[in-house]
Amino acid sequence: MSRALATTTASKRSPLPADLDATRLPAHVAVIMDGNGRWASRRGLPRVMGHREGVEALKRTLRLCSDWGIGALTAYAFSTENWNRPGEEVGFLMTLFERVLARELEALEQEQVRIRFLGDLEPLPAGLRELIANATARTAHNSGIHFNVCTNYGGRAELVRAARLLAERVAAGELDPASINEDLFAAQLHTAGERDPDLLIRTSGEQRISNFLLWQLAYAELHITNVLWPDFDERALHAALLDYQGRQRRFGGVDAAGA
Repeated sequence: MSRALATTTASKRSPLPADLDATRLPAHVAVIMDGNGRWASRRGLPRVMGHREGVEALKRTLRLCSDWGIGALTAYAFSTENWNRPGEEVGFLMTLFERVLARELEALEQEQVRIRFLGDLEPLPAGLRELIANATARTAHNSGIHFNVCTNYGGRAELVRAARLLAERVAAGELDPASINEDLFAAQLHTAGERDPDLLIRTSGEQRISNFLLWQLAYAELHITNVLWPDFDERALHAALLDYQGRQRRFGGVDAAGA
Protein backbone atom coordinates (compact mmCIF):
# COMPACT_ATOMS: atom_id res chain seq x y z
CA MET A 1 0.00 0.00 0.00
CA SER A 2 1.24 3.53 -0.77
CA ARG A 3 3.27 5.10 1.97
CA ALA A 4 2.10 8.53 0.80
CA LEU A 5 -1.64 8.08 1.10
CA ALA A 6 -2.34 4.94 3.09
CA THR A 7 -0.77 6.33 6.25
CA THR A 8 -3.17 9.25 6.25
CA THR A 9 -5.51 8.27 9.05
CA ALA A 10 -7.80 10.49 11.06
CA SER A 11 -5.10 10.95 13.70
CA LYS A 12 -2.48 11.97 11.13
CA ARG A 13 -4.43 14.45 9.07
CA SER A 14 -2.94 17.91 8.64
CA PRO A 15 -5.05 20.52 10.44
CA LEU A 16 -6.11 23.63 8.56
CA PRO A 17 -3.70 26.49 9.38
CA ALA A 18 -5.20 28.86 11.90
CA ASP A 19 -4.92 31.91 9.66
CA LEU A 20 -7.08 30.35 6.93
CA ASP A 21 -10.85 30.82 7.01
CA ALA A 22 -12.48 27.43 6.53
CA THR A 23 -15.61 29.10 5.16
CA ARG A 24 -13.71 30.87 2.37
CA LEU A 25 -11.61 28.08 0.92
CA PRO A 26 -11.80 27.42 -2.81
CA ALA A 27 -14.11 24.51 -3.54
CA HIS A 28 -11.98 23.52 -6.54
CA VAL A 29 -8.25 24.07 -7.06
CA ALA A 30 -6.50 23.54 -10.40
CA VAL A 31 -2.72 23.23 -10.70
CA ILE A 32 -0.28 23.58 -13.59
CA MET A 33 2.62 21.53 -12.29
CA ASP A 34 5.58 23.26 -13.92
CA GLY A 35 9.30 23.01 -13.20
CA ASN A 36 10.07 19.28 -12.94
CA GLY A 37 12.81 19.47 -15.57
CA ARG A 38 14.40 22.60 -14.09
CA TRP A 39 14.31 21.07 -10.62
CA ALA A 40 16.29 18.08 -11.90
CA SER A 41 18.70 20.15 -13.99
CA ARG A 42 19.63 22.35 -11.04
CA ARG A 43 20.64 19.20 -9.18
CA GLY A 44 22.53 17.66 -12.07
CA LEU A 45 19.92 14.90 -12.36
CA PRO A 46 18.11 13.46 -15.39
CA ARG A 47 14.78 15.14 -16.18
CA VAL A 48 12.93 11.94 -15.33
CA MET A 49 13.97 12.33 -11.70
CA GLY A 50 12.12 15.63 -11.65
CA HIS A 51 8.98 13.86 -12.85
CA ARG A 52 9.31 11.28 -10.08
CA GLU A 53 9.58 13.99 -7.46
CA GLY A 54 6.68 15.78 -9.12
CA VAL A 55 4.48 12.76 -8.41
CA GLU A 56 5.37 13.02 -4.72
CA ALA A 57 4.42 16.72 -4.78
CA LEU A 58 1.08 15.88 -6.35
CA LYS A 59 0.36 13.27 -3.68
CA ARG A 60 1.22 15.80 -0.96
CA THR A 61 -1.06 18.38 -2.53
CA LEU A 62 -3.95 15.95 -2.93
CA ARG A 63 -3.63 14.86 0.69
CA LEU A 64 -3.52 18.44 1.97
CA CYS A 65 -6.49 19.53 -0.13
CA SER A 66 -8.45 16.56 1.20
CA ASP A 67 -7.41 17.25 4.80
CA TRP A 68 -8.25 20.95 4.56
CA GLY A 69 -11.71 20.49 3.10
CA ILE A 70 -11.14 21.44 -0.54
CA GLY A 71 -13.64 19.48 -2.61
CA ALA A 72 -11.80 19.06 -5.90
CA LEU A 73 -8.25 19.13 -7.28
CA THR A 74 -7.54 19.14 -11.01
CA ALA A 75 -3.95 18.59 -12.14
CA TYR A 76 -2.47 19.21 -15.59
CA ALA A 77 -0.49 16.00 -15.91
CA PHE A 78 0.15 15.63 -19.66
CA SER A 79 -0.86 18.06 -22.38
CA THR A 80 -1.52 17.37 -26.05
CA GLU A 81 1.69 19.30 -26.75
CA ASN A 82 3.77 17.07 -24.46
CA TRP A 83 3.94 14.42 -27.20
CA ASN A 84 6.54 16.71 -28.80
CA ARG A 85 9.02 15.97 -26.01
CA PRO A 86 11.82 13.44 -26.61
CA GLY A 87 10.44 9.94 -27.07
CA GLU A 88 12.41 8.58 -24.13
CA GLU A 89 10.85 11.14 -21.79
CA VAL A 90 7.33 10.51 -23.10
CA GLY A 91 7.80 6.77 -22.70
CA PHE A 92 9.02 7.26 -19.14
CA LEU A 93 5.99 9.41 -18.31
CA MET A 94 3.58 6.79 -19.63
CA THR A 95 5.29 4.09 -17.60
CA LEU A 96 5.33 6.35 -14.57
CA PHE A 97 1.59 6.97 -14.89
CA GLU A 98 0.96 3.22 -15.00
CA ARG A 99 3.16 2.43 -12.01
CA VAL A 100 1.80 5.22 -9.84
CA LEU A 101 -1.84 4.45 -10.64
CA ALA A 102 -1.41 0.73 -9.95
CA ARG A 103 0.43 1.45 -6.70
CA GLU A 104 -1.88 4.17 -5.39
CA LEU A 105 -5.33 2.83 -6.28
CA GLU A 106 -5.92 0.93 -3.05
CA ALA A 107 -4.93 3.97 -1.00
CA LEU A 108 -7.15 6.25 -3.09
CA GLU A 109 -10.06 3.92 -2.43
CA GLN A 110 -9.41 3.88 1.31
CA GLU A 111 -9.27 7.68 1.37
CA GLN A 112 -12.58 7.82 -0.57
CA VAL A 113 -10.94 9.80 -3.40
CA ARG A 114 -12.91 9.91 -6.65
CA ILE A 115 -10.47 9.96 -9.56
CA ARG A 116 -11.20 10.85 -13.17
CA PHE A 117 -8.89 11.26 -16.15
CA LEU A 118 -9.83 14.11 -18.46
CA GLY A 119 -8.68 14.37 -22.07
CA ASP A 120 -8.36 12.30 -25.21
CA LEU A 121 -7.35 8.97 -23.72
CA GLU A 122 -7.40 6.95 -26.94
CA PRO A 123 -3.72 7.58 -27.90
CA LEU A 124 -2.49 6.37 -24.50
CA PRO A 125 -0.92 2.90 -24.16
CA ALA A 126 -3.49 0.11 -23.84
CA GLY A 127 -2.25 -0.93 -20.40
CA LEU A 128 -2.59 2.59 -19.07
CA ARG A 129 -6.09 2.96 -20.53
CA GLU A 130 -7.10 -0.26 -18.79
CA LEU A 131 -5.78 0.99 -15.47
CA ILE A 132 -7.55 4.30 -15.95
CA ALA A 133 -10.87 2.60 -16.69
CA ASN A 134 -10.50 0.38 -13.64
CA ALA A 135 -9.57 3.24 -11.31
CA THR A 136 -12.40 5.41 -12.58
CA ALA A 137 -14.97 2.66 -12.09
CA ARG A 138 -13.70 1.60 -8.66
CA THR A 139 -13.72 5.13 -7.24
CA ALA A 140 -16.77 6.52 -9.04
CA HIS A 141 -19.01 6.44 -5.97
CA ASN A 142 -16.44 7.55 -3.41
CA SER A 143 -17.51 10.40 -1.17
CA GLY A 144 -14.20 12.24 -0.75
CA ILE A 145 -12.25 14.76 -2.79
CA HIS A 146 -12.67 14.76 -6.56
CA PHE A 147 -9.26 14.25 -8.16
CA ASN A 148 -9.16 15.08 -11.87
CA VAL A 149 -6.01 14.21 -13.81
CA CYS A 150 -5.81 15.97 -17.18
CA THR A 151 -4.02 13.51 -19.45
CA ASN A 152 -3.46 14.14 -23.15
CA TYR A 153 -5.54 17.23 -22.53
CA GLY A 154 -5.69 20.47 -24.49
CA GLY A 155 -8.13 23.29 -23.85
CA ARG A 156 -8.63 24.19 -27.51
CA ALA A 157 -9.13 20.56 -28.48
CA GLU A 158 -11.72 20.24 -25.71
CA LEU A 159 -13.67 23.23 -27.03
CA VAL A 160 -13.55 21.93 -30.61
CA ARG A 161 -14.77 18.54 -29.39
CA ALA A 162 -17.68 20.14 -27.53
CA ALA A 163 -18.67 22.19 -30.58
CA ARG A 164 -18.50 19.09 -32.79
CA LEU A 165 -20.70 17.07 -30.43
CA LEU A 166 -23.34 19.79 -30.42
CA ALA A 167 -23.10 20.19 -34.21
CA GLU A 168 -23.68 16.46 -34.65
CA ARG A 169 -26.84 16.65 -32.55
CA VAL A 170 -28.07 19.62 -34.56
CA ALA A 171 -27.34 17.80 -37.84
CA ALA A 172 -29.26 14.78 -36.59
CA GLY A 173 -32.28 16.94 -35.81
CA GLU A 174 -31.96 16.27 -32.09
CA LEU A 175 -31.12 19.82 -31.05
CA ASP A 176 -32.34 23.29 -31.95
CA PRO A 177 -29.30 25.59 -32.41
CA ALA A 178 -31.22 28.37 -30.67
CA SER A 179 -31.35 26.27 -27.50
CA ILE A 180 -27.56 26.07 -27.14
CA ASN A 181 -26.46 28.04 -24.08
CA GLU A 182 -23.50 28.00 -21.69
CA ASP A 183 -24.89 25.17 -19.59
CA LEU A 184 -25.47 22.95 -22.61
CA PHE A 185 -22.02 23.71 -23.97
CA ALA A 186 -20.36 23.01 -20.60
CA ALA A 187 -22.14 19.65 -20.47
CA GLN A 188 -20.08 18.53 -23.49
CA LEU A 189 -16.72 19.29 -21.84
CA HIS A 190 -14.47 16.71 -20.22
CA THR A 191 -15.22 18.39 -16.88
CA ALA A 192 -18.99 17.94 -17.17
CA GLY A 193 -20.50 17.57 -13.71
CA GLU A 194 -17.61 19.34 -11.95
CA ARG A 195 -17.83 22.93 -10.80
CA ASP A 196 -15.33 25.32 -12.34
CA PRO A 197 -12.06 25.94 -10.47
CA ASP A 198 -12.00 28.86 -8.06
CA LEU A 199 -8.20 28.97 -7.92
CA LEU A 200 -5.48 28.16 -10.45
CA ILE A 201 -1.97 27.62 -9.08
CA ARG A 202 0.96 27.69 -11.49
CA THR A 203 4.43 26.85 -10.27
CA SER A 204 7.92 27.81 -11.52
CA GLY A 205 7.04 31.46 -12.12
CA GLU A 206 5.64 31.10 -15.63
CA GLN A 207 2.75 33.48 -16.25
CA ARG A 208 0.52 31.74 -18.77
CA ILE A 209 -2.26 29.14 -18.69
CA SER A 210 -0.78 26.95 -21.44
CA ASN A 211 -4.01 25.78 -23.09
CA PHE A 212 -5.41 24.53 -19.78
CA LEU A 213 -9.14 24.64 -18.94
CA LEU A 214 -9.76 27.62 -21.23
CA TRP A 215 -13.52 27.62 -20.60
CA GLN A 216 -13.47 26.60 -16.96
CA LEU A 217 -10.92 29.18 -15.76
CA ALA A 218 -13.02 32.15 -16.89
CA TYR A 219 -13.41 33.48 -13.34
CA ALA A 220 -10.66 31.63 -11.47
CA GLU A 221 -8.22 33.51 -9.29
CA LEU A 222 -4.62 33.02 -10.46
CA HIS A 223 -1.72 32.36 -8.10
CA ILE A 224 1.76 32.30 -9.63
CA THR A 225 4.63 31.01 -7.49
CA ASN A 226 8.33 30.71 -8.25
CA VAL A 227 8.43 27.39 -6.38
CA LEU A 228 9.29 24.53 -8.74
CA TRP A 229 6.63 21.83 -8.68
CA PRO A 230 8.70 19.09 -6.96
CA ASP A 231 9.26 21.55 -4.08
CA PHE A 232 5.57 22.45 -3.77
CA ASP A 233 4.63 21.63 -0.19
CA GLU A 234 2.34 22.61 2.67
CA ARG A 235 3.93 26.05 2.98
CA ALA A 236 3.45 26.75 -0.73
CA LEU A 237 -0.19 25.62 -0.71
CA HIS A 238 -0.82 27.64 2.43
CA ALA A 239 0.59 30.75 0.71
CA ALA A 240 -1.62 30.16 -2.33
CA LEU A 241 -4.74 29.86 -0.19
CA LEU A 242 -3.87 32.98 1.81
CA ASP A 243 -3.44 34.83 -1.48
CA TYR A 244 -6.82 33.54 -2.64
CA GLN A 245 -8.56 34.60 0.56
CA GLY A 246 -7.14 38.09 0.16
CA ARG A 247 -8.94 38.59 -3.18
CA GLN A 248 -12.28 40.27 -3.79
CA ARG A 249 -14.22 37.96 -6.11
CA ARG A 250 -16.79 40.13 -7.91
CA PHE A 251 -17.56 38.06 -11.03
CA GLY A 252 -18.04 41.21 -13.08
CA GLY A 253 -20.03 43.03 -10.38
CA VAL A 254 -18.92 45.48 -7.72
CA ASP A 255 -17.96 45.08 -4.09
CA ALA A 256 -19.51 46.88 -1.15
CA ALA A 257 -17.23 49.89 -1.72
CA GLY A 258 -18.36 50.17 -5.34
CA ALA A 259 -14.92 49.36 -6.79
